[in-house]
Amino acid sequence: MTEDDLIFAGRLADAAGAEIRRFFRQSFDIDAKGDESPVTAADRAAELAMREIIDRERAADGIIGEEFGTAREGARRQWVLDPIDGTVSFAAGRPIFGTLIALLEDGWPVLGIIDQPIARERWVGRTGRPTIFNGQPVESRRCRELKDAVLATTSPNHFSNDDGHKFMALAGQTAHRRMVYGGDCYNYGLLASGHLDLVAESGLQLYDFAALVPIVEGAGGMMTDWAGEPLHAESGGDVLALGDPARLEDVLAVLGDEWHPGHEH
Repeated sequence: MTEDDLIFAGRLADAAGAEIRRFFRQSFDIDAKGDESPVTAADRAAELAMREIIDRERAADGIIGEEFGTAREGARRQWVLDPIDGTVSFAAGRPIFGTLIALLEDGWPVLGIIDQPIARERWVGRTGRPTIFNGQPVESRRCRELKDAVLATTSPNHFSNDDGHKFMALAGQTAHRRMVYGGDCYNYGLLASGHLDLVAESGLQLYDFAALVPIVEGAGGMMTDWAGEPLHAESGGDVLALGDPARLEDVLAVLGDEWHPGHEH
């Protein structure tokens, strides 16, 4: 990964944001994909804008996109795109969604962007460098005990029964009266900036979490699966983000690290 890649990723975010702003709080159709998740013209337009730039200027790099699939599968470098992470919030006019852009090298996330195009907020992370929010470095906060942790998740409806039981067990050990629901990728930016302590989600796809890893880790936090393993292209969809890595063992003790349905390695 080079400085040029960082500048290039920023241009992708700019292009996606320009498309998204045209649709925000306007009238548009909401379609259902095969998995019943919603998609809009804004999702498609934003991803197409990014893919066109990659095809034109990084033709040897692969693409993994939520809306239009994979191009140049097997490339050592792959751009992973989620044009609107949080389409439900976007469609409801809530500016807590984001565009996710990641660069994988040999299957490992080395660069990530969370871009909130309405509030003009952008987190940028890259391996070995501090995470930057709107031009300034940010740090996740320390958390002395699990009972003090502010936990966030997008929706309890996204958990399977088994994962839901584990999540509620975790919620019961954290500052549950301060729990945050909703937010999708925005929660991970808030964690990186020191406003949340813990995010737990399951059923995610690579394009949902790849960009988040360099951002959280560059701010001093940690991201793993629910067994405590690092996240990469072959990881399953059970994801933890911790502002304070010292709390990982506490979290794993609650969740348990046994094999459970839906967990892939």
